Amino acid sequence: MNSKVSRNPRGKNALASVKGTDRKRTILIQVGVAVVLIGLIAAIGISIAVRSAEKNDPGPTPAIAAQPATPDGVTGSITDNGSIRISKPGAKTVVRVVADLQCPACQAFEAANSQALEDAVASGNAAVEYNIIAFLDPNSGGNTRYSSRAANAAYCVAGSDPTKFQPWLANMYKQQPPEGAGGLPNDKLVQIAKDNGYTDPAVAQCITDDKYDKYVQKVTKDALNSGIHQTPTIFVNGQQLQGQDLMPDTFKQKIEAVAK
Repeated sequence: MNSKVSRNPRGKNALASVKGTDRKRTILIQVGVAVVLIGLIAAIGISIAVRSAEKNDPGPTPAIAAQPATPDGVTGSITDNGSIRISKPGAKTVVRVVADLQCPACQAFEAANSQALEDAVASGNAAVEYNIIAFLDPNSGGNTRYSSRAANAAYCVAGSDPTKFQPWLANMYKQQPPEGAGGLPNDKLVQIAKDNGYTDPAVAQCITDDKYDKYVQKVTKDALNSGIHQTPTIFVNGQQLQGQDLMPDTFKQKIEAVAK
């Protein structure tokens, strides 16, 4: 019987079909294995990067310079998790914004909600903590490390004068470079700072020296280790907001409701 099948042309076609199916199955298995390996390599790379960051000296800790009393009473400080806190004394609500300055979704959130955040601070209803991290350096293009340099600039300007920080941040997002475009050079970051009133030469020096780079890496690692998986991630009094709650009208109402 077997010999008859081997001489039967239709039998040969059937065998060829089986072999072809096996080859396709083999290719699919190989592709699947390759995808898994790529995922493992990426995970290993992230793990190595985190362990490397842990070994590094965190460098100088940013501080907000003492400011003269202002009519609106806005103050600034650096929180334990490295957030830049902008508020008036006695604010009942705390809004934490975890963001990367290279992140397009963060840009969209800022465009939709920056006014609500500025109003919340100005009214005294809320303190806003900007937890600026830098995990999108690979998306900057080349080896420009734009996410890290932009986060460093955030500490530089906030440390000089926190009352100008929110308008500076809005301007930074308006000029956010496309992903993979190489990021903004340091002289452009200096110019954006100057355009928002940061004319002290020490601010420009801080930006060009990348003064807080090690601290930026520490803050980024801490945020990722805490369970932050995407940007922007928004919390109001510790409760994470998602979906519809991040839409402008709902977001503003959420802040106001918690502040009552």
